[in-house]
Parts: sequence; C-alpha cells; structure tokens
Amino acid sequence: MKTLFDELSFKISKQTTKQYSTSFSLGILALSSKIRNPIYAIYGYVRLADEIVDSFHGFDKKKLLSRFRDETFLALEEKISLNPILQSFQETVSKYQIDHELIRQFLRSMEMDLHKIDYNSELYKEYILGSAEVVGLMCLHIFVEGDKAEFDRLKPFAMMLGSAFQKVNFLRDMKDDYDILGRTYFPNVDIAAFDNKVKAEIEKEITFEFHEALEGIKKLPTSSRFGVYLAFRYYLSLFKKIKKTSANEIINRRIRISNGKKISLMMGCYVEYKMLSI
Repeated sequence: MKTLFDELSFKISKQTTKQYSTSFSLGILALSSKIRNPIYAIYGYVRLADEIVDSFHGFDKKKLLSRFRDETFLALEEKISLNPILQSFQETVSKYQIDHELIRQFLRSMEMDLHKIDYNSELYKEYILGSAEVVGLMCLHIFVEGDKAEFDRLKPFAMMLGSAFQKVNFLRDMKDDYDILGRTYFPNVDIAAFDNKVKAEIEKEITFEFHEALEGIKKLPTSSRFGVYLAFRYYLSLFKKIKKTSANEIINRRIRISNGKKISLMMGCYVEYKMLSI
C-alpha cells in the first residue's frame, strides 16, 4: 500500500509547484510525462526550503531550517519520510542518483539567507551556485536519466542557465528583497546608488549566460528539450522587459509577466521551437 503514499507525495509536490509558480508549471507540462513527477519533486523541495527562509516570519527560521536539513538526510538514509514533499524528493534523489553534495550546497545557500550579508564576489558566486546552479544540476540528473557522460557534457550549460535565471530573479525582486527581507545580492552594489550604468553591467553578464545556455538546451534529450526551452524563453521575455525598465523603476516596483502573456508565450514558443529545429 506504500504505492498510494508515494502517489500522494508526488501529487502534493505537483500541487506545490502549481500553487507557487505558473511559469514552472507550464514548463514542466512541456516535458515528457515520464520525467514530470521527479521535476515536481525537486521544485516542491526547494520551494519548501525557500518558504522557511522567506516567509515564516515570527518563527525561529534557523531552527526550522536545521530541522528540515536533518529530516532531509534522515529521509535519504532511511529511504522514507512521513513528510510527502520529502518523500517524493528522496524517491527522486535515490532513483536518479543525485549527488548529495548538491543538496548540501543548496541548503547552505538557504542558510545564507538567514543572515544579513554584504555580498562580495565570492559570496555572490557561492550563493548563486547553491541557490540556482545546483538545482539545475539536480534536474539535469533527471533529464539524462543517469547517463554520467551526458551529465558531464551538459553540466556547464545547466549551471549557466541556472545562474542567468537567478540573476533575472534578483533584478525582478530587488524591491521586495530589500524592503521586506533586507537583502541585496549583487556584490558591492549599494541600492541607493543603483543606476542604469550598474544595471547595464549586470545585464551584460546575463546576456552572455543566456547565449551560452541556449547552446546547451539544443543538446538536451528530446524528453526535456522543449520544456527547458520554454522556461528559457519565459525568462528571456522577463529579462527583455527588465532591460526596458529604468534602474529607478526596478527598485520601486516588481516586474511581472501576466499569466495571459505566459500562456501566449508558451503557444508561440512551440511554433518557434519547431521552426528553429532546436
């Protein structure tokens, strides 16, 4: 009867994804059905950790995150958890032999969010590695279905894509990160002095990473290629909107893509994907 619990666990991870992210939900739907549940499991796990550090105000976040870490590795050791999100995650990690060091790096970045940190270049790189690049690598394990040679070949591109996505998130969320959470992630950037010149330098980095990442997307297995391309196009659309927005506006309002625009983008992407033979 454990099968019923496993099915429930993946359904809860799926619902968590749908509840928190329209864009990722649409992207996952574009993946082959055989790999959707594992990707939902990854997203559900990282979302839960993110919620602890970003939303559970009034509670002891450090204690909650420490408990979450302990429960994660206990689930991986015992191959079961009574927490459905941890259950679907440990099943996925076990099946696809996801390196536990990636999980440790991710949780380390979550711990960094518990402290007010003045990010220098090294801490910035460490945070992006843990919060975004390793999540992309967890997904890559699933996309290549255990093929170590393919994983190693595509690893740099997956990291580049995760980095680009996260930097776009940083720009999009600058206002809320600073006003609500007291954070600024870009190294040596004083939000009071954030101007179009500083913004343009950050955008230059992101443009390069998007360009490189697209070459990796073209090399993905067909089971995941369109889904990842769709996520790429969504973030590229968001990035283009951010580029058209002044630095002053960026720090005063959150830039969004409407749900209607996301659905329209998805439909257009399929035609584009076929025409470009990606």
